[in-house]
Amino acid sequence: MKKIATIGRILFAIPFGIMGLNHFLMTKIFLEQIKTSYIPGEAYTILITGILLIVASISILLNKNLKTACFWLAGLLLIFILTIHIPGLFTSNWEVALIQLLKDTGLMGGAIMIAVYSDSQKDENIIK
Repeated sequence: MKKIATIGRILFAIPFGIMGLNHFLMTKIFLEQIKTSYIPGEAYTILITGILLIVASISILLNKNLKTACFWLAGLLLIFILTIHIPGLFTSNWEVALIQLLKDTGLMGGAIMIAVYSDSQKDENIIK
């Protein structure tokens, strides 16, 4: 089961690294998305978010500070949901905002599950 959990953890982390890189490669597209949001800072915020996503992805891939990285990632996803996707529901492009809201909600749940699972694994190792 540990091998399957490792594969799942890696498969979970890779898209966040790619999304982080996309924040650098597709900044103009992300600028369009945050026009209707409550996020300040414009391009700087997009680049900082890209860095945060890459750092979280690397941490999850390396299995280092996993609980912290996953809870941090869940918090970041919650910020996206509250400040970008929910306001996006009230625009003409609401269908895309709904899909992104559902995607980020599922990813946030996955991040929380990995954080809790990693904590329970530490407890089991202490007992043995």
